Amino acid sequence: MATDAPPPPQGTSPGGPVQPTTEAFVAMQASPDFADLRRSHRSFAFPLTIAFVTWYLLYVLLCNYAGGFMATKVAGNINMALVLGLAQFATTFLIAWLYSRHAATQLDPKAEAIKSRMEADA
Repeated sequence: MATDAPPPPQGTSPGGPVQPTTEAFVAMQASPDFADLRRSHRSFAFPLTIAFVTWYLLYVLLCNYAGGFMATKVAGNINMALVLGLAQFATTFLIAWLYSRHAATQLDPKAEAIKSRMEADA
């Protein structure tokens, strides 16, 4: 739904703190602090993403090409396919928990420092 209200003046936000300019965002993006934040995120997220995708593809390949192995009984009617399939869920929750912990201890403090500096300079 469109309105006829004019946009707020540059550098302000209705009911909120003064917003940095586009130039300030571009300058911060080129700063060493932002590069450090980006490096912290990428050094954690990329290896875990690659590891999980590899683990998932291994599971799919085992299901398709190693039927005998996947049909191996572990206990009662529980076979390797079920165990490894449930391990996929466990791995997903483990990665989410690890990322949450990493973000809270490493990423959030750096991001908050950048945000505070940008709001102070605006």
